[in-house]
Amino acid sequence: MDGIELRTTDVPKGERFAWWHELVTRDLAPTHQVTEHRGDFRASAAAWRLGPVTASAFSCPTLRSVRTPELIRRSDPELWELGYVVAGSMSMDQDRNWTQVHAGDLLLYDTSRPLTSHVLTDRSRVVILHLPKSTVPLPAQALRRLLSRRLPADGAGALLAGLLRQLTEARWSALEAEHLGSAAVQLACAFLGGMADREGLLASETRQTVLLHEAKAFIRANLTEPHLSPQTIADAQCISVSYLHHLFREEKRSVSAFIRELRLDRCRTDLARVGLAKHPVGAIGTRWGFADATTFSRAFKTAYGLPPGEYRRLAGARPSPDDRLQDA
Repeated sequence: MDGIELRTTDVPKGERFAWWHELVTRDLAPTHQVTEHRGDFRASAAAWRLGPVTASAFSCPTLRSVRTPELIRRSDPELWELGYVVAGSMSMDQDRNWTQVHAGDLLLYDTSRPLTSHVLTDRSRVVILHLPKSTVPLPAQALRRLLSRRLPADGAGALLAGLLRQLTEARWSALEAEHLGSAAVQLACAFLGGMADREGLLASETRQTVLLHEAKAFIRANLTEPHLSPQTIADAQCISVSYLHHLFREEKRSVSAFIRELRLDRCRTDLARVGLAKHPVGAIGTRWGFADATTFSRAFKTAYGLPPGEYRRLAGARPSPDDRLQDA
């Protein structure tokens, strides 16, 4: 699956639950499933490849799923699963933590540990971000303390929830999907790290990593703001500007350089998009926070060796009469 919604109603009624079970086993992780709707199981599923990660959306009636140690030994993708409940309610029991979550909540679980989950209401819908454990630079012990708990979608979690919700409502190009995946990982790390930090689960060096992820997530979320600066970023993170620069020292680049690189990368992507070919080069630079066309052109040429207009010509973008910049 890749952004295409599959529905059990597309197969014969008596085969629907078996089809669903096979789909979940193949695309997620093997579980034992039981439902009172086995005779006519009405559900749907979709998935998206987002650069370093994937995301899935599932909608189904009441259902009980169990992942046992035997099933884990058989197949374990080694993922942190971060779910956002779009509609309905569900419960989960993992690592002796039981919780019930509702629409608007986030939830973390681990494919490497036994769990039992229940979809409690018909037409429940959840979007899941599948995070390979290698992409999350946080101690596993700290994250396990967050398993199977109701995680409020605030702060970086609100940004992450918004992104996951939008996945079910829009279509993305391959280039956009790559950027969205990177942003999703940053937001997820910032959110989970912030939760762990607030509960005193992180060592000081890990806390710095969390703050860096939070700062990067804030930058990505506010990249179009022309007044984005080290001061506004530090204020949002409740740290000093000097400490913000200290966090970026390990990056071998300054805060301003990181912002500029992201903006230029977004501009380069837009310049190659056929759908934006009729929009002035300067408008694309302004959209991503550059103060004026001259500043944007100079920065682009310094970074990529040719002016943005020439880059667009070589990329082969051609005007499309139906495109609007604000719809990009």
